[in-house]
Amino acid sequence: MMVFPAPLQPGDRIAVTAFSSGVPPVLHGQLDRALQCLRDQGWQVEEGACLRGESQDASAPAVERLAELKRFLFDPDIRAILPPWGGERATELLPGIDFAALARLPPKWVAGFSDISTLLTPLTLLAGWATLHGPNLFDLGNPQRAEENSALLHALHYGLPPQQGHYKAFWRWDAPGERYPSTLRVLGAQKARIAGRLIGGCLDTLSRLQGSPYFDLRAFKREPALLYLENCELRPCELMRALLGLRLSGALDGLSGLVLGRSSGPDAADAKALSYSGALEAALDGLPYPVIVDADIGHVPPQWTLMNGAWAELEVDAGQATLRFEKGCA
Repeated sequence: MMVFPAPLQPGDRIAVTAFSSGVPPVLHGQLDRALQCLRDQGWQVEEGACLRGESQDASAPAVERLAELKRFLFDPDIRAILPPWGGERATELLPGIDFAALARLPPKWVAGFSDISTLLTPLTLLAGWATLHGPNLFDLGNPQRAEENSALLHALHYGLPPQQGHYKAFWRWDAPGERYPSTLRVLGAQKARIAGRLIGGCLDTLSRLQGSPYFDLRAFKREPALLYLENCELRPCELMRALLGLRLSGALDGLSGLVLGRSSGPDAADAKALSYSGALEAALDGLPYPVIVDADIGHVPPQWTLMNGAWAELEVDAGQATLRFEKGCA
């Protein structure tokens, strides 16, 4: 059974801990601006000890990160956990989390993207908590992302993301001042309407969890299920292998649709190499449901705020999109 966190109220406490990568001192100013944004909403902020540092690609040793994360997950006075951003090493914490015990507790908000997916998706699948895939806490300190950040804050305030439309342009981290026209496409079609209970996250990490309890979709697919994935760093051949691995494992069977975010991974080095588009065609050709590509999800901003566990309806027509959420089936 899916359970949804209650909307945050003034005075509610939000824990900030980096259970993957921490924030080095050079970026503490932007982190402070993001934390002030939370305080401006009327919420209290509790900083964890695993936050303002980085060593060995993590904020702290695994045992310390796990202990702090568990403390916040099980503390009834903490209403939300917002990591600053993702990283590389969240996977090593999963065996130490008692998801069955969490399923017996009132859910709390957990939000972010990238390596944060490593926790968000199991929380939804194993504990039944609805979770938010969207801008990271660190992004709240970036004025360029005010529009998309407002959708995340709306979800925290009201308990469900708002209706969201297609962003007309996107930008890349290596050229933040430039904007590029953005168009969604449906593989092999001009338009599509898909609906289902939403689940997904970062392909780089979730593809490593296939075959484990942490990304087992079989029970989730008892209802129509809508899967979304986004690629951070995978080159076309590795992207193809990751998607084919999910397909061979049965993870892509029985879905109502598949949505892929814009890829931030490198494309083909030359015209003779496998391209990003070619990798998608090789891995996904023949799927019996709509596949939507270049959606506003993931490592190429801006991005939607998605709720894992909510009922979602996505309409795409002529490159434009409308995304709506309900807690129950529409």
